[in-house]
Amino acid sequence: MSQRLVLAGAGHAHAQVLQAWRDAPLPGTELVVVSPHALAPYSGMVPGWLAGTYRFNDIVIDFPALCRAAGARWIPSAIDRLDPDRQCVHLENGEALAYDRLSLNIGSTLIPPQGEFTAKVLSMRPLSQLRGDYEQLLDQWRADSHDGPFRVTAIGGGAAGFESLLAVLRRLRQLRPDRRVHGALRARSAELLPGYPAAARRQAWQALQSAEADVQLGASWSDAVGRNSDLVLWATGAQAHAWQRTSARRGGLAVSADGFVLIDDSLRSVSHPNIFAAGDCAHWRAPLPKAGVYAVRMGPVLAHNLHAASAGLALQTYAPQKNFLSLLATADGRAIASRGALSLSGRWAWRLKDRIDRGFVRRFAPSSDHLISVQGETP
Repeated sequence: MSQRLVLAGAGHAHAQVLQAWRDAPLPGTELVVVSPHALAPYSGMVPGWLAGTYRFNDIVIDFPALCRAAGARWIPSAIDRLDPDRQCVHLENGEALAYDRLSLNIGSTLIPPQGEFTAKVLSMRPLSQLRGDYEQLLDQWRADSHDGPFRVTAIGGGAAGFESLLAVLRRLRQLRPDRRVHGALRARSAELLPGYPAAARRQAWQALQSAEADVQLGASWSDAVGRNSDLVLWATGAQAHAWQRTSARRGGLAVSADGFVLIDDSLRSVSHPNIFAAGDCAHWRAPLPKAGVYAVRMGPVLAHNLHAASAGLALQTYAPQKNFLSLLATADGRAIASRGALSLSGRWAWRLKDRIDRGFVRRFAPSSDHLISVQGETP
C-alpha cells in the first residue's frame, strides 16, 4: 500500500530532507512539498543581501529544482488549516491534501504594528515576503526627489534588528550619498543582543556607533516612534503563523502558549506522532532560540526520522548543540564572531561567514550531485 509524506514549508531542514530523499527514496511513498514561494532565502545571508553584498539569487535555495531531483511533487501554496485527526491539510489554493505523515518546517512570522503613524514598516519575517517589500522600497528611494534627512528605526534588540539596521543603512547611503540617513534602534530588552557574551555586545555597540545609529533600550514601540521615522524595520521576536495560533484552524494539534508546535526529542508532535516539526515553527521540550542554526542541525535527524517512521524503523533523538559559532554581519566588511563566552570581530570573521554561508547554499544548487558535508563548513 502506498503512503504519502507531505513536507509543508521550504525551510532549511526540508532542503536537507529532499537531498537525503533523492539519494535514498523510500519505495511506495509519494513525497509532496507545499510552500507558497519557490525560492527560499537562507537566513544567514539575508543581512548581506539587504546591504547589497549579495544578489537575491545568491542567497536562495530553489525548492522546485530540489523536488525534481528528489522525484517529489511541488505545490505552490500555503497551509490554510490543518485537520490532524483526519490527517488532512487544507491549502490556501483550495486543495485538501491527505497525508500519512506530515512534516512542518514553515518558519515563523511577525505581526507588524497597526496605528496612526506615517512610517513605512518593513517586516523582517517571513523572509519569503521580504524581497518584494524591500525591492519596492529601494525603487522608491532611488526615485525620491526629496533631499531632507531620512530616518530609519529598527525595532528589536536581537540579531535581526542589529544586522538589518546596519545593512539597510549601508544600502540606502550607498544608493543616495547625497542624502542624510539617520539610524536608530529601539528595544524593550535591557541590553543589546540578549544572550550574547559581553564582548560581542560591546563590539555591537561600537558597530552601531560607527554607523551613527542611536540606541535606546528598555523602550517599547509607540505610534510616536512611527511618526518620527520614515522607515521602521520590524524585527521583534518570532511569532507563529495565524493558523497555528487559531484553535479552529489547527485542530487538536498540541501547541505552546504562543502557537508553536510542541515536539518531543524525535521532532514528533506530542499529540500526533505522524506529524513532525522542525525550525522556528516548533517548540522543543526546552525552548530554543528562533535561529536558523537549530533548523540546520535538525535537518539530518528529521530526514532520518521521516524515512524511519515510514519504514517502521527506530527514530533518532535530536540533541541541540550547547555552543555554536555565531557570526553577525556589521555591513562594513566585518563581522562579530562569538562562541560561548568568547567573541572577536574583524574582516576575517566576515570572510569566514561568507565562506560558510555560500557553502551551505551551494550544497543545494541544482548542479550539486550530492549533499556536501564538509567538517567546519556547516552552520
